[in-house]
Amino acid sequence: MNLNSENEKVLVIGGGNFGTCLAFHLAGKGKKVVIFDRSTEVVEGINKEHRNLKYLPQYSLPLNIRATSEVADIDFSNMSHAIIVIPVQAIASVLRDFSKTPLVDIPLICASKGIDISSKMFPLDIIKAEFGEKAFLNASILSGPSFAVEVMEKQPTAVAIASYNPASALSAQALLHDPFFRIYTSPDPKGLEVAGALKNVVAIAAGACVGFGFQVNTMAALITRGLAEMARFGQALGAQKQTFMGLSGVGDLFLTCTSEKSRNYSTGFHLAKGKSLDDTLKALGSVAEGVYTAKAAKQIAMDLNIDAPLTFAVNEVLYEGVAIGEAFKKVINRDPKSEE
Repeated sequence: MNLNSENEKVLVIGGGNFGTCLAFHLAGKGKKVVIFDRSTEVVEGINKEHRNLKYLPQYSLPLNIRATSEVADIDFSNMSHAIIVIPVQAIASVLRDFSKTPLVDIPLICASKGIDISSKMFPLDIIKAEFGEKAFLNASILSGPSFAVEVMEKQPTAVAIASYNPASALSAQALLHDPFFRIYTSPDPKGLEVAGALKNVVAIAAGACVGFGFQVNTMAALITRGLAEMARFGQALGAQKQTFMGLSGVGDLFLTCTSEKSRNYSTGFHLAKGKSLDDTLKALGSVAEGVYTAKAAKQIAMDLNIDAPLTFAVNEVLYEGVAIGEAFKKVINRDPKSEE
């Protein structure tokens, strides 16, 4: 269909920070946007006050955005794309709610980052399991350094998009691209998925590093070695090493590991300051995907014999009661080796 049609609609599944900013961005491009979210607070705020009162309440939303918490209320006619922007742990259950709707035949763009903790699947594999091979091949993955609040403020941002069907990636690029939100296509959807998931685990370690009192020498080493660890995961899972040198790899890793705007960085920082994991996550008010991804990634590393010291250290702190100082000590006392 013609992407410039004034009647074109886009469904955004997830009314959190990034779902809201993508809806805002698309509405600014003249698209009619429907946000699906299970939260009545989110839905009522958008429809009645044109604000997401739970996330990003400081921004007024355009009138061409409406929201619903009922799948049956969604009119799929003239809908060109649907964008999934929900925690990875919820993708399977939400897609099941849409299994008997036209969504199964609409190109999907997944902006969720992580690994499902029970199935060890990445987002596109979850789409394949729930909607089948055709939906999997036509889906795209969106990833890169992009804090929601900065997209809302039209801070120049660049991200990457990839699909197993190049035409789908180009279609998604045409939908989303503008001068302040540049979309670069990539030939490596698996690489984007792995990078988007694992950078959150490294970011927890980075936040803990700062919270513990280490300075920039240590941070530079942690980020660089974290990137090498991410690339090892990628290669073991069939991704291209070069992808990790791009926006979805080093770009997103740098962003997530160096800013308090990152929920994963904040998680590590507060843990290093002595807060419990439960208290830290409650204070965040939204999901830190790295907490779940770390456990799934550890299992993948064990199954595939991937050298993943940071992933194992983060797991020790999150789930095994190991103090952050002890976890760091294990990492830095490893045997010397060549740089990879």
